[in-house]
Amino acid sequence: MAALLDILDSELRLWQDGRAVRSPGFALLDGDSYRYGEDARSHARRQPRNINTRYWWQLGTRPLQPALGPARHTADLVHGHLLALHEAAGRPGELVLAVPESLHKEQLSLLLGIIRACPFDAVGLANRSLLVAAAHEARGSACHLELQLHQALLTRLDSDGGELTVTAEQVLPGCGFLALQESLVEAIARSFIDNTRFDPRRQAETEQQLYDNLGTTLAALRDADDTILEAGGYRSRISYDALRAAGRRLHDSVGRELGRNGDAPLLLVDPLVDLLPGFTQSFPGARVASSRDLPEALAAHGERIVQPGEALHLVRSLPVGNGATGPRSAPASAAASPRAPAEGRRETGTPAPTHLLEGGQAAPLVDNMPLADGWSLVHGDGGWRLAPGRGTAVVNDGPWKGAALAAGDRIAVGGGQWQLIEVRA
Repeated sequence: MAALLDILDSELRLWQDGRAVRSPGFALLDGDSYRYGEDARSHARRQPRNINTRYWWQLGTRPLQPALGPARHTADLVHGHLLALHEAAGRPGELVLAVPESLHKEQLSLLLGIIRACPFDAVGLANRSLLVAAAHEARGSACHLELQLHQALLTRLDSDGGELTVTAEQVLPGCGFLALQESLVEAIARSFIDNTRFDPRRQAETEQQLYDNLGTTLAALRDADDTILEAGGYRSRISYDALRAAGRRLHDSVGRELGRNGDAPLLLVDPLVDLLPGFTQSFPGARVASSRDLPEALAAHGERIVQPGEALHLVRSLPVGNGATGPRSAPASAAASPRAPAEGRRETGTPAPTHLLEGGQAAPLVDNMPLADGWSLVHGDGGWRLAPGRGTAVVNDGPWKGAALAAGDRIAVGGGQWQLIEVRA
């Protein structure tokens, strides 16, 4: 099966042989060359003038304004990012592209032209919202909400005659991932000022710490009323309620759009959306998508999507499934509440991890869960451990020596970084 590139600029993922390389759409000018993805994102607050986050969103051939090193236009930055992803994923020869509905026809044509200059072939092209809905075997009408860096996108799908088809899209401006981050960090900074008189936004280093720890902070608030965050040697208590307001604009925009559809379509939300305090719970029946939905949908519908040796056409419809399977078919409101009392702790009192946090996304732990360079997470009588691959794994800033892992442990291997967390049920 060909590799799968999920083109969501807030969290690009290239899936190859069951594992994913993630790389958010950040480009950092470093001398006369560029660094991409997480490496660039981690310097966004330290070197803001050397960062570009708009090149996927504004893909085109107009001169870059402002200029950023030798790149002539956003197409050059996209080309560089594709090459970096391809190298990090082990140089797969064939890729299927999962693209958002907001990618214009001219941009899609330009993207395919860029790929023709890359050392791999595009052999399939599908709407990413369609793949998510297909993985959840959506019937009737559904809306998929995704967070791009600079906007949110609500994509409508309808089933008729046994086919699930993309029928409409609505861009939600001002509701993108970066805008939400700004609102969340502003609320966190206010807590620091109120509690310690220290404003972490006044220093690039401490401001970057807030952004780096945002995913962990939101994950911690899924099962607690507050959490403690440290920045610049100061500690502040961050409350769940203080961060709820950050997603209000997105919430209200989605509510208005869904209200215009009298048939109450199923709402599917990407994992980044689900991290917003209280967001998913306020839409009864909403389902949380998984980053693994796309490769699973490709595996199930590969015959319709993969088009080797043919002129590519964008797949915007797929057969409706024969019935939902597995826990993903249950609505989020029917699943265990993330605010419920904790269970399932180890007898030692050390929290047993339930999810793996990568960037801003938390995925439920499964046995033989792939990480990078052949490393994976495995479960046995003694709890969760690492199954060795190539190179060395680092846990909590030191080499891993075989001990069982607990919630809160940080893992670094093969250039990727993860944290084990406990989502209480």
